[in-house]
Amino acid sequence: MIQPAPLLLVVEDDPQFRQLLNTTLEAQDYSVFATANGRDGLIAARNRQPSLLILDLGLPDMDGQDVIRRLRKWSDMPIIVLSARNQENDITQALDNGADDYLIKPFNAAELVSRIKALLRRIARMPGGSQEFLHVGELKIELTKRRVFVGVEEIHLTPIEFRLLCVLARNAGLVVTHRQLLEKVWGPSFVEHSHYLRIYMGQLRHKIEADPARPRYLLTEAGIGYRLCDEVF
Repeated sequence: MIQPAPLLLVVEDDPQFRQLLNTTLEAQDYSVFATANGRDGLIAARNRQPSLLILDLGLPDMDGQDVIRRLRKWSDMPIIVLSARNQENDITQALDNGADDYLIKPFNAAELVSRIKALLRRIARMPGGSQEFLHVGELKIELTKRRVFVGVEEIHLTPIEFRLLCVLARNAGLVVTHRQLLEKVWGPSFVEHSHYLRIYMGQLRHKIEADPARPRYLLTEAGIGYRLCDEVF
């Protein structure tokens, strides 16, 4: 049985850029529905139930950050922000609001398509939003059994270390901001305690990485957060 092409929603006010995205994505066999403002984008997100949203931040009727916040009140659909804004604050705010990825214009079309495929793969292998385990290279994380292995060796983690690794594993391949990690692992009142992350990420790397100074799995996204690799080579 032939599966229908995933529907991608594009919210972009620049007509030339919108057409470029349409052409690029349709050439990859995606169905595309595009709108030029945030209000129509939110309506299309609810009515058409796309597989993924590609969102500009500079929209004529509302800021793209507001689109993310409104969408996250009722939808978990993956969001890739595609914006000319390249300031760290814009990136962290978008990710904190609930975006899954962020690309800065001008962008590489092949990279955008790769990130779309990665997000759709991640959603496809997480039925109901729950993944039982993650296996990357020598690292295996059994989320429900709360066990971690490097090769055949089981690694003992403290409860805080395991919770931190779980948050990263459930978002494998994506950047998780400092604020998101602190809130999910320690709680909302600890979002300013970024030194906790440095301490516990250091401990995790010493337990998991062959060379903690040159990590393969637990990567730092400078000034933004951390990312657990979903592929190693």
